[in-house]
Amino acid sequence: MRRLLVLFAVIVAGTSYAQQSTNPASQPLNSSSWQAYFSPTGGCAVAVVKELNSAKSNILVQAYSFTSAPIAKALVAAHKRGVQVQVILDKSQRTANYSEADFTAHAGIRTLIDAKHAIAHNKIMVIDSQVVITGSFNFTKAAEEHNAENLLVIHDVELAKRYTENWHLHEGHSESYTGK
Repeated sequence: MRRLLVLFAVIVAGTSYAQQSTNPASQPLNSSSWQAYFSPTGGCAVAVVKELNSAKSNILVQAYSFTSAPIAKALVAAHKRGVQVQVILDKSQRTANYSEADFTAHAGIRTLIDAKHAIAHNKIMVIDSQVVITGSFNFTKAAEEHNAENLLVIHDVELAKRYTENWHLHEGHSESYTGK
């Protein structure tokens, strides 16, 4: 808990610097590091793709809205190079226009639908059990090009463990999605 409070304090302290620049703000946090990105056109999607491209063993995704072709392509590329990729999406992605749910499912990526909640509003990725990507940033073209969004890329094994535990909690009540 103390570590999360310290993380929050560092993020708040670093926010004013990060908003003045399109470059990511970075700040060491104990043995961790983080970068903050802001959209529109602040490099959020590029940062996500960069992290996905460096994945070596596993990627867990939870997303409310998922229409970003570059992010979907990076997930499929990771899957093709042997990275275990698993995706949990909100139930709205079954019928949403331009959803990448079909793309990931048809590529052989385990794709699940979390229909237990009014909305499954998580927007996270856990990469190689050590990197957490989170924030208001939906994995969508609109989030990158038009919306005011934020994205944090946090390199922290303990935080990744907490997010992984939560991902598995949602996995337990999610339904398999094979695509249309």
